[in-house]
Amino acid sequence: MLKELFPRAHRRFSSLPLLGAIADSFANWLQQQGYRRRSVRLYLRTLSRLDAMMRLRGRSTLSDVTREDLRACRPANSQDDRNLAGTVHVLERYLDVHSFLSPPPPPEPLGRSDALLADYKHFLEDVRGLSRSTVTGHLLTVSCFLEHVQYESAPSQLIELKARDIETFIVHLGKQHCRASLQHDAAHLRGFLRFGVASGTLPPGLDAHIDTPRLYRLEQLPRALPWKSVCALLTSIDRSSSMGMRDYAMLFLIATYGLRACDIRTLGLEDIRWRQGEIRMAQRKTGQPLVLPLTDAAGDVLIQYLRHGRPQTPFRQLFLRVRAPMGPLKHTGVNDAIKGCVKRSGLTLAFTGIHCLRHSYALHLLRQGTSLKTIGDLLGHRTAESTCVYLRLAIEDLREVALDVPGRCRSSQHSEVQP
Repeated sequence: MLKELFPRAHRRFSSLPLLGAIADSFANWLQQQGYRRRSVRLYLRTLSRLDAMMRLRGRSTLSDVTREDLRACRPANSQDDRNLAGTVHVLERYLDVHSFLSPPPPPEPLGRSDALLADYKHFLEDVRGLSRSTVTGHLLTVSCFLEHVQYESAPSQLIELKARDIETFIVHLGKQHCRASLQHDAAHLRGFLRFGVASGTLPPGLDAHIDTPRLYRLEQLPRALPWKSVCALLTSIDRSSSMGMRDYAMLFLIATYGLRACDIRTLGLEDIRWRQGEIRMAQRKTGQPLVLPLTDAAGDVLIQYLRHGRPQTPFRQLFLRVRAPMGPLKHTGVNDAIKGCVKRSGLTLAFTGIHCLRHSYALHLLRQGTSLKTIGDLLGHRTAESTCVYLRLAIEDLREVALDVPGRCRSSQHSEVQP
């Protein structure tokens, strides 16, 4: 690999006193991780600097290099020397994978706040059975509350907690969050206070002092785009690159089936059942299986992506990161990809986001005359009530059935008979 990257200067890297023995293997590993040729060359050039810096620290062989030595070569601010910071980070991952470095030291003992949060996390997962994303939201709110009452330095603050302390925290959150988010925060805090009473760390009755912000059911219309805008967004995606083919395939599946971001992110190669002509998945939100017909158009888009856009990797997820290191999409990967498509398209869209496209798909089906039951089945809804939310989007359809105002009709008739 070194000879391909540096036909004339490859010996300069293979002869490094400390890192020369792994230079060729390091270059091959970088290529397998999906790094581009230009990036691999840059990391290898920086390898010479790292070798010299560690020899200045008194290291004579690679086995003498520790994790602390490697991290000591990293600049205090990564932006001061991005090449060096990036090379240290990637090289540490390589040495860990190949067991050149000793395991990281055990974590420090948990502080009071961390120990309490760990107990509460165990309660939320094992007793209440909440999902991972819901548990994360609860812990984030409770962590902010513990920091607000300074529990780490003064643990007696909890047992001496007053309603005034809770009120000041809610007021603090109210300056940052909307009513809907504040309602979630209040529910998170109320659940923690009840947990504290059951575990004996909090006085009883404090949860009754939390007033939930007033929200009215269905007070806001779901956001949706005209179907022409959705089609224009699809057409604007440049499919000449692997990223463009991936983004187009993801957006096409959302526009065709109304899939959620979590379902797109976890969709696997085995979920596309070509012989049966269907897409099978376990919905992450509801946990219920969903079977959808694989249309010819969707199949053609997926075949194009699999043949020319998706790299050959051992990962079983259908959609992968384009930027190295190669792997499954992160939690926000689908939304980030769609936002990038919107930005590059130059279109002026009132709303963006996966859920907006999901609502647009439902409204499109509704205007085509699709029954409410069919729409609910395609969207993976468990109840008809969830699907009825989308009826509020058909504003133009409702205008067609509106009746004339009686007073206005009489005034019009009266004006016609006047001379």
